[in-house]
Amino acid sequence: MKYDLIVWGWGLQATVMAGVALLLCGCVSTIDRQPEVVTIDVPRAWSVDSPSVSSETTALDQWWLRFEDPLLASLIARSLNANTSIESAKSALRQARALRDVAAAGLLPAVGSSASAQHGTSGGHSTGNSFKLGLDASWELDFFGGNRSALYASEAVTRASEATLGDVQRSIAAEVALAYITMRSAQARLSVATENLASQQDTLQITQWRLQAGLVSSLEAEQARAAAEQTSAQLPALQTSLEQTRHAIAVLTGQPPAALSPELAPTGPIPRATDGLALNIPAETLRRRPDVRAAEQQVMAALARVAQADAARYPSFKLNGSIGLNALTLGALTNGASIVSAVLAGVSWPVFDGGAGIAQVRVQQAAAEQSRFAYRAVVLTALKEVEDALIALRGDRERLLHFQSAAGAASDAALMARQRFASGLVDFQVVLETQRTQLNSQDAVASANADLAADHVRLFKALGGGWLPNDVDSAVTLTDAPLSTRK
Repeated sequence: MKYDLIVWGWGLQATVMAGVALLLCGCVSTIDRQPEVVTIDVPRAWSVDSPSVSSETTALDQWWLRFEDPLLASLIARSLNANTSIESAKSALRQARALRDVAAAGLLPAVGSSASAQHGTSGGHSTGNSFKLGLDASWELDFFGGNRSALYASEAVTRASEATLGDVQRSIAAEVALAYITMRSAQARLSVATENLASQQDTLQITQWRLQAGLVSSLEAEQARAAAEQTSAQLPALQTSLEQTRHAIAVLTGQPPAALSPELAPTGPIPRATDGLALNIPAETLRRRPDVRAAEQQVMAALARVAQADAARYPSFKLNGSIGLNALTLGALTNGASIVSAVLAGVSWPVFDGGAGIAQVRVQQAAAEQSRFAYRAVVLTALKEVEDALIALRGDRERLLHFQSAAGAASDAALMARQRFASGLVDFQVVLETQRTQLNSQDAVASANADLAADHVRLFKALGGGWLPNDVDSAVTLTDAPLSTRK
């Protein structure tokens, strides 16, 4: 019977508190707690038409496989598993999820237990024993949604952390690929310089023979020596760049700088992506970019914090109750007469706080406005990155064609100049000029090949490649109207 009375007392208190809350809700004005929709203007299509575009959708979560380079794919896979920045982002995600669980716990009642045994004396004589067992419960009734808003903010921060992890993965994959391309470019340029040095040394030998025969002066011999030494001076710089790039790749994969030197020592071609890339429309590209998603979720979190700050201005209701057993002996604890219970309902309302509550709402509103502008900046930057990558891809493809034609002509001219100089038909200045042109044009071809491969990497990254989104929907609304945010 007493237990029934306790339950009835709880129900009565809750009913009274709910009635008071409803009455107060009618007397106060709260802000809209629903997430606001942020509208961003994006173009209907990209301004640059790429000749490599196809009509079918291209999967970009593992875009590095398009280069058909097993070593590159292996290096990126290792970096995604062991890179320190990625591991740090994973830890931040675990922290955000734990904080979300803390916020979710705030919506539930808190229950605690206690037990005690007491023995007292007075004047050297025992006054008896006392044994207690009890359960305590408390519950804050979230009538104005403060705790729910805190949970919404934590959930948005968690989603932002998930997207940030994806953004770090996207950046690391691209960084490894760019470093790998730089390494292959250095190998190619080193090979070009070495081959041209061999040709110049042959020319120097011919010049010395002709000098001994009295057919040329020492001027031509010194010019040939100077050209060979200038080319030789390029080799240490290229070798240094090559070694430093290997160190960078090793660190990106979470290993000591020299750990991958034996594996990366063999010379290989500069990787080249296969054609047939299908570009999504700008809106779809933005929806798959992790940095855009992270900025979007930060907006959602900021809006939830505004609602949380607004709810703090209104009354808070709390129910506390306890039920326990209190007896002089352990055996008496099972007696129904030992049951002790209490129920307490409380309400607190900041009647006067000097305007601190309103000021706190304005603080969170300003923070939300900042997050909107930050989101807008991220979207504009994303659009710019794709457009820049497309323009660079188009320009470097044309440059490579011209450099390849120039390199072929320069090689033929250098060969003919050497043959004619050996026969005494042309001046030595012709040989020097053709050899210099050959070296520069072949070096330009290697650099242009690397630039073209890097352009593909930057385009894949700008399109949001390098991570796999958990979902395809996005809370952001992308429109064709002028860039704005709807409040």
